[in-house]
Amino acid sequence: MNSLKNSVRLVGNLGMDPEVKMFDGNKKLTKLSLATNDSYKNDKGERITETQWHNLVVWGAQAGLAGDMLKKGDEVVIEGKLSNRSYIDKDGIKRYATEVVVHEFLKTAGK
Repeated sequence: MNSLKNSVRLVGNLGMDPEVKMFDGNKKLTKLSLATNDSYKNDKGERITETQWHNLVVWGAQAGLAGDMLKKGDEVVIEGKLSNRSYIDKDGIKRYATEVVVHEFLKTAGK
């Protein structure tokens, strides 16, 4: 049950091509943006679709695969965990970010 404490599974479409970065020691990081959609009917019976955007980060060997295999618009299934961090921007202001650290991903055939 410990693995369920911080677990995220999402299915959606990539909103950008992978952004791959290399660090010292050949460490790789790939950043992605994932859109997920929820639909419901409002009081008038109209179908409303809401899009949520998720920032994804992939490390190591998976980062290389994501950079090679994925592109903007691809439908993917991801499994990972939520991560919160803070940083100081170029203007000296403290900012906060929530990301999904991806453990596994699967590119689907789409709709």
